[in-house]
Amino acid sequence: MLPIAVDAMGGDKAPDDIVAGAELATKEGLPVVLVGDESRLSSLTDLPIVASSEVIEMGDEPASAVRAKKDSSVVVANKLVSDGQASAVISAGNTGAALASSLLKLGRIKGVSRPTIAVPFPTVADTPTTLVDTGANADCKAPWLIQFGKLGTIYQRRRFGIEKPRLGVLTIGEEAGKGNALIKETCQLAEETDWSTVGADFIGNIEGHDFLDGSVDVVIADGFTGNVVLKSLEGMFELFKQETNAYLQDIGGAREAVVPMFKKYDPVTVGTGVLLGLKHISMIAHGSSSPQAIANTIRTANELLSLDMVDVQRTELA
Repeated sequence: MLPIAVDAMGGDKAPDDIVAGAELATKEGLPVVLVGDESRLSSLTDLPIVASSEVIEMGDEPASAVRAKKDSSVVVANKLVSDGQASAVISAGNTGAALASSLLKLGRIKGVSRPTIAVPFPTVADTPTTLVDTGANADCKAPWLIQFGKLGTIYQRRRFGIEKPRLGVLTIGEEAGKGNALIKETCQLAEETDWSTVGADFIGNIEGHDFLDGSVDVVIADGFTGNVVLKSLEGMFELFKQETNAYLQDIGGAREAVVPMFKKYDPVTVGTGVLLGLKHISMIAHGSSSPQAIANTIRTANELLSLDMVDVQRTELA
C-alpha cells in the first residue's frame, strides 16, 4: 500500500502535533510519509520524510502562494500523489492553498465543475449529516450546488451505507421561494433534477435546526454559508463541553458518564473534510487539529481509499 502524504508544516501547531498524529496512525498499521522541513521533522520522528523548503502560511493568498512556492510542503505532498508515490494527501494548513494545490496537481474528475469540501456532522441518528460545501467555493453558481449535492449523495451512500440519502437545500425557511437569489435558483434546479441517477431523495428546503435531528442526510450550501455553519456548530460544541465539564466537576463519576456523548459529537471524531470531485483523495483537516484529529484524518483517508471513493464518484457522475 502506498503511504498517505501528510503536509507536516500546515496547521496552527505544526509540525509537532501533525507528527504526533501521524505516529498515532502508524501504530495502527497505516503507512504515512511526512512532507516538510527535514531538519525539524527528523528531530521529532523516525517516520519517512520527503523534504520541502517552503511553507504556505495561513495568511498567504492561496493561488499566488501555490504558484510562487512550488517547493512548499502542501504542493510537494500533492505532487507525491500525482506522481504515484502516495495514495492520498492530508493538510491542516491554509485551506485555499490545499484546494489550489490539489486542483493543480491532482485534477478534477471529468465533468466536475468545482470540487467541494464535504464534512459529516454527528446527529441524534445513527448516521451523520453531510454538508457540501463547507468552504471550497465562497462564490457559487446554482449548477455547481446541484453537483455538490450529487457528490455529497455519492459520498453519503458509499461511506455511511445509506441506501437512499435524503437531500435538502439549506435556506431560511421550508416554504418554496425562501432564500436569496442563488438559493432560489438552486431550489428550482433541484426540483427539476433527476436525483435517481445518484440515488438521492430530494426533500426540498431545510433550515439550520434540521442539521442535528436526523431528518436529512445531505445538505447543499454555498461554501461561504457552509463554512459559517461548520464553525458555528463546532464553537457551540466546545462551549457545551466546557460548560458541562465545569458543572459536573464536583459530582462524583458524572463527568465519566458523559464522555461517550462528548466523543460522539466531537468534531475530532466525525468532522474531517474531504475534497470531492478530484482524481485522488485530498483531506482538509482543521488548522487547530490535535494529534488525535490528525490521526482520525489519516484513518478517514484510508477508509475512503478502501471504499474506492474516487472511482465511485467517476462512475456515477458519468
